Amino acid sequence: MKAIVIKTFGGPEGLAVVDLPAPVPAAGQVVIATEAMGVGGVDAVIRSGALAAYGFKEGHIPGGEVAGTVTAVGDGVDASWIGRRVWGFTGTGGGYVEQALAPVEEIVPLPANLSAVDAVTLGSSGVVAHFGLRHAHFAPGETVLVRGAAGSIGIMAVQLAARGGAAAVAVTTSSAERGERLRRLGATHVLDRSGEGGEQAPAGYDVIIDVVAGQDMPSFFDRLNPNGRMVAVGAVAGRPPADFGTKIMAAFQKSMSFAAFSAATVTGADRHAVRSEQFAAAGRGEIATVVHEVLPLDAAVLAHRKMDAGEVFGRIVLTP
Repeated sequence: MKAIVIKTFGGPEGLAVVDLPAPVPAAGQVVIATEAMGVGGVDAVIRSGALAAYGFKEGHIPGGEVAGTVTAVGDGVDASWIGRRVWGFTGTGGGYVEQALAPVEEIVPLPANLSAVDAVTLGSSGVVAHFGLRHAHFAPGETVLVRGAAGSIGIMAVQLAARGGAAAVAVTTSSAERGERLRRLGATHVLDRSGEGGEQAPAGYDVIIDVVAGQDMPSFFDRLNPNGRMVAVGAVAGRPPADFGTKIMAAFQKSMSFAAFSAATVTGADRHAVRSEQFAAAGRGEIATVVHEVLPLDAAVLAHRKMDAGEVFGRIVLTP
């Protein structure tokens, strides 16, 4: 089967197309003939080599979510899964392939009216946005800022905050054109990347959902209201400064808080319930899945170049 591997850490040119044997499912696993593979920000970070200290090695297959049809099951897996269309989470890799392995507990049936492309656009990002807002204790009537709103997680956070009754949903983004697109998805105020601008934008926010992190993250503590909460759900710009917490301590009397959030801390049952609800809502047209571009699997290098250049609004999807 065709697969993409990281031949060498660094730029997108380190990705290569290879032929691998067809996978054989182990106990508790299924094989999914992929129709779509999501390209995520974490794939680019792993490809760069920034996470090599965490055990990622050259030869790694990127990609964490796929959608397609189950073609085989391992021991202990109900054979009725065979022939069903599913979304599947392959983990921190293994997704850029024509046939993917996934644990049976990490697959979710797809409604007939939801495409595989839409499924991998929504599958992971929707869950992170949902539980990220919950982790921030977001409540109707509060003001929300989504930092780095043009990616798939940010786009979902904007929609869910608006649907959840936010008094205002501000976004940071890199262009007016992207800002207008985010307004159509529920944003009420558009700011630049530093958080400036936005005519009549709130002076402060009750909740900040941060997909970016990086060296500029601490400056956004200044934009939190008293009792405001910032939750980092990503780090596409890298880690924040080691002393970022001093900003919170310096404003001690505002009782602000910061937290990181990973969907890995949510039970599988809860993730599946939310994912199934969101798939159904997307099938009904109640949630928008924003696809930047669909490319063939062997164009993974191009996909990553677009990611690195900051060109992507929504999600790039690969197809076999």
